[in-house]
Amino acid sequence: MINFEEALKLYDLDIYTLGNMANEIREKYFDKKVFFNSNRHINPTNECVDFCRFCGFSSHRKNPNPYTRNKEEVLKEAEDSINNGALELHIVGAHNPKLNLAWYCDVFLELKNRFPQIHLKALTAAEVNYLANLENISYKKVLEKMAENGVDSMPGGGAEIFDEQVREYVCKGKVDSKTWLEIHGYWHSLGKKSNATMLFGHVESREHRIDHLFRLYAQQEKSGGFNAFIPLVYQKHNNFLNVKEFPTGQEILKTISISRIILSNIPHIKAYWATLGINMALLAQEFGADDIDGTIQRESIQSASGSKSLNGISKRELVSFICDSGFIPVERDSLYNEIHTYSREEINAIL
Repeated sequence: MINFEEALKLYDLDIYTLGNMANEIREKYFDKKVFFNSNRHINPTNECVDFCRFCGFSSHRKNPNPYTRNKEEVLKEAEDSINNGALELHIVGAHNPKLNLAWYCDVFLELKNRFPQIHLKALTAAEVNYLANLENISYKKVLEKMAENGVDSMPGGGAEIFDEQVREYVCKGKVDSKTWLEIHGYWHSLGKKSNATMLFGHVESREHRIDHLFRLYAQQEKSGGFNAFIPLVYQKHNNFLNVKEFPTGQEILKTISISRIILSNIPHIKAYWATLGINMALLAQEFGADDIDGTIQRESIQSASGSKSLNGISKRELVSFICDSGFIPVERDSLYNEIHTYSREEINAIL
């Protein structure tokens, strides 16, 4: 494991040298495979009591269209998604007191009863922390209730940047970094898996990014349950950060490469096409990433701030894009078990 200063100096390397270093690591484990899954994002509400400066999704004066789905609406959305091929439901929303822990647990249990084959990935650590405070119980109790009612894994949202001064500015009032890590650690102790994220390209420094990665590395050494790390690029529209300078393509690729180099104990690096765009996400597969996320079907959070991800992407498009980029498309489940590797004949038939 390299130290902090050595990690920071990786940014000084030229993009090709750094990319080759990261690519050697990804090819050692995954060769030319690029993983994706068939998933659906469901966001039950955008009404939020918190105010994160970077968010264009939650209901505030930049997004004057508040909504809160009822249980049957969520179940219908899930049924339609599953009928369209989703194997995973990714359920996250806002910090809304109208939707308490019992409401979510009822939804999770009903989904599992109706669709026992579906993988439920639900509630960020920030939502868990909010529900714990709302119910005046421990986050451990919230996590135990989630597991009892059918949640299979947790997404990595809410991490943003772990530095508390940055958090104070960009997401004051949201779960603190120590608790975010503890929540995932306890979830791992229940035998469950989760992802981890980092939101970058706004007001943070390179030092803040390296610090964030080192904290994730340390947590993984303790609890070992992170499946993947997802570096999320800040989306610049419809929010209150008013960032003037955005990261270049090289800065984004360097950050992905450095993530692969530092996070040697987290198996997968996901280039999330919903924040990167499909072309950059595919290019990132040559800079340490090995996953591109999935079909999504509908994406509301990133698209609210300018991403072109609202209507998802078809499996056919994903497979053909991955193939055209010189990689092997591998459909996976939510825990990275390989479902199907596409042969050249299948790809040609799709194209």
